[in-house]
Amino acid sequence: MKMVRTAQAGSLESQDVLITVQKGKPNTGLIIELDSPSSVQYGSKIQSEIEGIVKELEIEDVHIKAIDKGALGFTIKARTEVALKRACE
Repeated sequence: MKMVRTAQAGSLESQDVLITVQKGKPNTGLIIELDSPSSVQYGSKIQSEIEGIVKELEIEDVHIKAIDKGALGFTIKARTEVALKRACE
């Protein structure tokens, strides 16, 4: 999939996550910026869930900002997938 625009999915409500994706510069790979009150405990798990969706959709050179408000894993995956599909052709 090829990214053509910036997109987002989710909200800042409790138990949700706001995912914003934008096309990265060439050859920068995946950059994840995580803002979460539970990043010490669950930060690596959240990042791996986001990475999994990016790899599954075969997207390269993307910058993702995730503002987590206590979302569960399936919510993080769904929001990431929707934001990435909205950003692609």
